[in-house]
Amino acid sequence: MHHSPVATDAVLKKLDSLPTAPGVYQFKNSNGTVIYVGKAKNIRSRVRSYFRSNHQHSGKTKVLVNHIRDLEVIITSSEVEALILENNLIKDLKPRYNINLKDDKTYPYVVITNEPFPRILITRQVRRDGATYFGPYTEARQLRSVIDLISTIFPLRDCKLKLTQENIEARKFTVCLNYHIHKCKGPCEGLIREEEYQHMIGEITQLLKGRTSQLIRSLTEQMHEHAQLLRFEEAAELKLQIDGLKKYADRQKVVSADTMDRDVFAVAREDDDACGVVFKIREGKLLGSQRMYFSNVRDEDDTILITRFLEKYYLETPDSIPSEIFLQHELDTDEQDAIRALTRTPRLRFTRPRIGEKAKLVSMCAENARHHLAEYLIQKLKRGELSRKSPALEALQQTLHLDRTPERIECFDNSHFQGSDYTSSMVCFVNARPRKSDYRKFKLRSFEGSDDYAAMREAVTRRYQGSLSEQLPLPDLIVIDGGKGQVNTAWQTLQELGLEIPVIGLAKRLEEIFLPNTRDPYNLPRTSPALKLLQNLRDEAHRFAITYHRTLRTKRTIRTELTSITGIGEKTAMKLLDHFGSIEQITRATEEDLCQVTTKNNARAIRRYFDSR
Repeated sequence: MHHSPVATDAVLKKLDSLPTAPGVYQFKNSNGTVIYVGKAKNIRSRVRSYFRSNHQHSGKTKVLVNHIRDLEVIITSSEVEALILENNLIKDLKPRYNINLKDDKTYPYVVITNEPFPRILITRQVRRDGATYFGPYTEARQLRSVIDLISTIFPLRDCKLKLTQENIEARKFTVCLNYHIHKCKGPCEGLIREEEYQHMIGEITQLLKGRTSQLIRSLTEQMHEHAQLLRFEEAAELKLQIDGLKKYADRQKVVSADTMDRDVFAVAREDDDACGVVFKIREGKLLGSQRMYFSNVRDEDDTILITRFLEKYYLETPDSIPSEIFLQHELDTDEQDAIRALTRTPRLRFTRPRIGEKAKLVSMCAENARHHLAEYLIQKLKRGELSRKSPALEALQQTLHLDRTPERIECFDNSHFQGSDYTSSMVCFVNARPRKSDYRKFKLRSFEGSDDYAAMREAVTRRYQGSLSEQLPLPDLIVIDGGKGQVNTAWQTLQELGLEIPVIGLAKRLEEIFLPNTRDPYNLPRTSPALKLLQNLRDEAHRFAITYHRTLRTKRTIRTELTSITGIGEKTAMKLLDHFGSIEQITRATEEDLCQVTTKNNARAIRRYFDSR
């Protein structure tokens, strides 16, 4: 195996003896400080992947690898145990290169205390004390209505007496006024059995979980039974409870026509910060929402963020698991299985709605995330934690005489490889920084041969018409990696689409800026921050295009070279490439290394094939 030259001797020795079990790994810098904590189903495979050729790593990962001087691993018995351990270590150690997730601690919870005769309290701290917590409640009015409802229809105690069976039998306590005004059943004098009291707690738990219709049906059946037995006072008491529950249910916001239980997750991001929001929908009604903030996310893709959000949320909200989860972005099978194991819900479904009411629900959740993120960033700006408007954007606005600051800029790079695989890559900068979640790549198909203008027409049309035009906001400026002809084609296509978006071209040779329908180009000073920004955009679009071409060529290589080996199909070929990083690394792998990924017979066949070339 070829290791990265940055790996120290201490790290190299440990790489060769890593276990293949699930667990947690910690990377340390030269001071012995833990700078990254990660989990893995296979520690050996995951950790070694950092020290192979790093051209596919993100910027943050490259920097991380350059600072690793030692590593430690902790083997766990399962992936879920690794996930819990990772979460605890990140919380305690706060490693520099991990995504930082912060709960909004300002919200209160409802807690059912862990006692023989529990109480219902409000708290802002969730402790591991055996109590049951519900929330957080984002609106104080909503929380008050819940507590008022519970106190109105369920006669629970609110005293601080330590009610044990021994104290009750010893007659240490006497009933208070609440008993006489029917606000409490008098457990302190043993006037209600623990089983009956716990039955009430079970009904309250159903209410707090949003199971109002099920609870109403149960209470209605009990009411009829009491009436048939001529227990009219008990039946009347249940009737009051049912009426209170119905009023509470009517006040809840209906967001779905069906009555399935769902959690809806969405994440919004801006530069290095993000906000995740989850809607808790029970019986088709929005029971509540919760939000979480992320930092250190600039080089992480949206799938990673949403996965981290799910893991964090269900680690700390183990109760009230729905039957289905709605998401903005699809998760792969391994990530889905990890969440199912974490929630102990093997049939939990993951759905990414694309049309209809369900898609609108995800959009509403995403809109909430964007709103809360905007508020969060305003607060950071007030505290001086965010930089103000980029000088490069202001310079670009003045140079191009734009009506507004080009906060969102999209740049296109059309390219092909040896006359085939004609593609277009689009990168996006927001406030002069890359927003990788909005990058897009297009495999162009509307023409044959090499036609740069047809390629530009198709790329612009596919970006600004159809589903993408709805998913992504329109830019303030479009930059084309090309000259006059390319710019004019892009401008004409936008006109045909009915869009008035400024578009310019940046020619590589002399770094000249071309405007639509203008013969002579602009020439910016080499020291101009505006030119530097445009060059960064162009270079990033080119890098993204090269990465895409490399992926296409790799797939073709897999289909032609690896799959020509007897016994090796596309699935095995992809597993080999994922593990070793490239065809070149596979050719260098020993039979023992290959056996980590595939069968002994396949490993022998691969080795025989490459040795005979």
